[in-house]
Amino acid sequence: MRAHDVVILGGGHNGLTAAAYLARAGLDVLLLERDDHLGGAAVSAEAFEGVDARLSRYSYLVSLLPARIVEELGLELELVRRRFSSYTPDPADPARGLLVDRDADDAALAAAFARVGAEADVAAWRELGADTARLATALFPTLTEPLPTREEARALVGDERVWRDFVERPLGETVDARFASDLVRGVVATDGLIGTFTSLDDPALDANRCFLYHVIGGGTGDWDVPVGGMGAVTGELERVARAAGATLLTGAEALGASPAGSVRYRDASGEHLVAAGTILANVAPAVLARLLAAGAPAPEASAPRTQAPFAEDRVPGVPPVVLERLRHLDAPEGAQVKVNLLLARLPRLRDPEVAPEQAFAGTFHINELESQLEGAFRSAARGAIPDPLPCEIYCHTLSDPTILSPELVASGAHTLTVFGLHAADRLGERFGADELRERLQQAVLDSLDSVLAEPIADVIARDASGRPCIETKTTRDLEAALAMPGGHIFHGPLSWPWAEPGRPLATAAERWGVATAHERILLCGSGAVRGGAVSGIGGQNAAMAVLEARG
Repeated sequence: MRAHDVVILGGGHNGLTAAAYLARAGLDVLLLERDDHLGGAAVSAEAFEGVDARLSRYSYLVSLLPARIVEELGLELELVRRRFSSYTPDPADPARGLLVDRDADDAALAAAFARVGAEADVAAWRELGADTARLATALFPTLTEPLPTREEARALVGDERVWRDFVERPLGETVDARFASDLVRGVVATDGLIGTFTSLDDPALDANRCFLYHVIGGGTGDWDVPVGGMGAVTGELERVARAAGATLLTGAEALGASPAGSVRYRDASGEHLVAAGTILANVAPAVLARLLAAGAPAPEASAPRTQAPFAEDRVPGVPPVVLERLRHLDAPEGAQVKVNLLLARLPRLRDPEVAPEQAFAGTFHINELESQLEGAFRSAARGAIPDPLPCEIYCHTLSDPTILSPELVASGAHTLTVFGLHAADRLGERFGADELRERLQQAVLDSLDSVLAEPIADVIARDASGRPCIETKTTRDLEAALAMPGGHIFHGPLSWPWAEPGRPLATAAERWGVATAHERILLCGSGAVRGGAVSGIGGQNAAMAVLEARG
């Protein structure tokens, strides 16, 4: 049996990050990826027949990738900062909307809020910016270091009001206490709901954890556009990992893993068994549990199929409502639909005072009043597609046209990425996969049409066969394509980026937040304590734990 220092299961961005760090440290690293390419959810692809446009097919923006990882690995990346933060048309009167311009002075910002009757919320908006900046400055640098304790993180934040409002109090309560406008409340609240199926008032604070990760990225909370698309990010990670000597195998599907350090996998030449000093799991915890069950040499050494390989329920200080979610990591539920569009041109808005080039340059919020978000959650919770469906739009090409051919750029073409919230995976139990995709796609198009001055269908480009350039990915599609159980983009509930009271911190893996119930198996993906989003943090943390343990 061939032996390696480290075997990594999964070739997404975190697996590639770990491979690069460990190979650069001189370790023998084997990475196994079941697909025919590397990159996982952070890839670029030509989605439409005969159309020279490389879209970021799944993930689309970068916020949490630390400059430290970029610098230490020597990644050659260009990230573009967007001038406009967001545009939100008023669903009751789409002829007016809130455009948030990062370059606006105080008078211009006040005028923008006044357009939607939210002038009373300007001061609270500025205060929110100051508070999230405090969180970002204090907490983001800790993500690439061993876990701080909760009390250490609290001391770093250094403001009891901020800590209470965003860590201990449901996000909905904080938003409602600070803002009067339903529209402004919705703009703020969406950062707590992207990829997270919950009510803003849920005492489990899932929305709070999601919100925190969305506002601390880079120490500023800015979400940047990667020049060349998301594939440029993982392409660089692949480059540096290979250059460092890591062996990266595609078309190699992991079949099972053992706590003793063995991995079974299958490729075009057959089935193989390899040994590893350490196994890094860049897969969802639920997938790891199944691999352990399939690959353990004896039943007593296996993790049961219905139990994720963790012991969180034995950690004191974790609220019971959170434990209930952790016990169901074997069945996470995603709640989003993603629609990629290529447009012949940007659509006209009903708002006469905002140009499409401004509105689509940042995050375009549609039907995301706070009341609409809560109504959509209730609809989805009972198995119905929300009507209207809350949506967010990103136009990559306004910031970076390089993903299009020069001919498409000259023609005025643009891409749109639409992210629909509260499209819960449970909807797949009511509709078949194809019907669910069609219904959600139509719900997205209907939501767009509700705020546009012309049907979005009128400006969608056509591919070489004359079909509309539109691609829709549901949670069921993500599970099938990326092995994300339930289509959950974070692999399961996000955790706070610190160690809760009573959490063991005796081993390197525990200190870096990547431990499982098995000493030789570590998490290196979104299921780690500080996982989620395109960050590389899970991979970096796992690599640091391996190197620390080896001395």
